[in-house]
Amino acid sequence: MAPRPTPADKFSFGLWTVGWTARDPFGEATREELDAVEAVHRLAELGAYGITFHDDDLIPFGVDAATRDQHIARFRKALDETGLVVPMVTTNLFTHPVFKDGGFTSNDRDIRRYALRKVLRNVDLAAELGAKTFVMWGGREGSEYDVAKDVQAALERYREGVNLLTQYVVDRGYDLRFAIEPKPNEPRGDILLPTVGHALAFISTLEHSELVGLNPEVGHEQMAGLNYAHGIAQALWQGKLFHLDLNGQRGIKYDQDLVFGHGDLINAFALVDLLEHGGPEGAPAYTGPRHFDYKPSRTEDIAGVWASAEANMRMYLLLKERAAAFRADPEVAEALAASKVAELAQPTLNPGETYTELLADTSAFETFDVDATAAKGFGFVRLNQLAVEHLLGAR
Repeated sequence: MAPRPTPADKFSFGLWTVGWTARDPFGEATREELDAVEAVHRLAELGAYGITFHDDDLIPFGVDAATRDQHIARFRKALDETGLVVPMVTTNLFTHPVFKDGGFTSNDRDIRRYALRKVLRNVDLAAELGAKTFVMWGGREGSEYDVAKDVQAALERYREGVNLLTQYVVDRGYDLRFAIEPKPNEPRGDILLPTVGHALAFISTLEHSELVGLNPEVGHEQMAGLNYAHGIAQALWQGKLFHLDLNGQRGIKYDQDLVFGHGDLINAFALVDLLEHGGPEGAPAYTGPRHFDYKPSRTEDIAGVWASAEANMRMYLLLKERAAAFRADPEVAEALAASKVAELAQPTLNPGETYTELLADTSAFETFDVDATAAKGFGFVRLNQLAVEHLLGAR
């Protein structure tokens, strides 16, 4: 039985997740709207530590300043009563019809200016609530028709917008970083910055690239046929994992947003193992929020919503237990050594060695026994079987 979640586990949920009314392109809502204050209290009761939101999740689009302040005040009161924190905030530039061709990269210049003002307003709120990360998902930044979007100009406008935001944060002295959330498609046919690699390349062109990282999501990577754990590893390697979104996905299809682990369970196991043990000398590789960006199934009533929220945390903790057992198993240690997994961390060149010394080393080429070395196996199947057995609780 998994341990009960506590705030120390740093589990957080988007207000749009538990608050999803389950309306989709083919059917009306199956649940009533959820009050943000109730969401705060219920998540705190379940052991979560944080709640996140888009501006429009918390404050209805287009309300006047007084009404906006009332919504924020109620929310802050609930946070104070429960101890829940707001580790991340984001802005909705995709729901209202005005954003049908994007926010930062709309062909309409006036829309781009409006989008920047909307985000700047929410950056102020994020800083006010103590958020450390501001996520940017460009869900409408893209196209369906190649001739309708000048992609190079769109990327220039994207860069212009992000540069403005980072300079604003610097000038205001906010302790806030930005995290781009890649996604390949849906709701647009093709979304700009569709993968971790695309986003990293874009970030390298920014004026304050040190303030911009990534927020990779399980489903977004896997719906493109990519390996989420690999994407997270690259983001960690480049020091750009500022936040992450956990959910479940079953193959290359629409964005399912299942409970974490209710999709590719083996990859979820590898991910948790990486996050919890992938740092120096087996320390956690990532210490930020374990954020769930999922959607409770349309089949569920409100009781099912809270059961699914709890399921996300239970799945993570169960996988964390299994990963710890895997790492503590002497047979696994032997298998890892036989597969030379740790040897990959050893530099290929000797200390101080250059290509001159490498060319002079006959053991590296002239006398290297290619056939004998090629005949040896790496034992990866055995190692993976041990991982699966631990995952299944068979060891």
